[in-house]
Amino acid sequence: MRALEALERNDISRLPGGIYSRGLVRAYAEQIGADPETTIQDFIARFPDASVTNGSPYTRSEEINTDPPSQFARRVMIALAIIIPIALLIGLTLLARRMGW
Repeated sequence: MRALEALERNDISRLPGGIYSRGLVRAYAEQIGADPETTIQDFIARFPDASVTNGSPYTRSEEINTDPPSQFARRVMIALAIIIPIALLIGLTLLARRMGW
C-alpha cells in the first residue's frame, strides 16, 4: 500500500528501486488500462535517477557506465591475484612444518 501511495505522490524515494519500481509501475499501468511499455518509458523519462533506471532496457547507452577499469584498478587486481595464492601457499607450508607433515 505504501508503494502505491508513494507512486501516486511521485515520491520515488519510497519505492523499492530498479526493476521492482518498474514492475510496480507496469502492474499499476495494467490495472488502470494504460499501456505498460509506454508508462514505463514515461516513468523513466520523468525520474531518470539511477535508482529507477538501473538495469532498464529503456536507458540510453550513454547513460550507462561502460568504461573499462582504470589502469590502477587493473594493476591492483593483478597484484592481488598473484599475492593471495602466494600468501596461501606460504601459510600452508608453515602450517605443514608446524604440524610435522
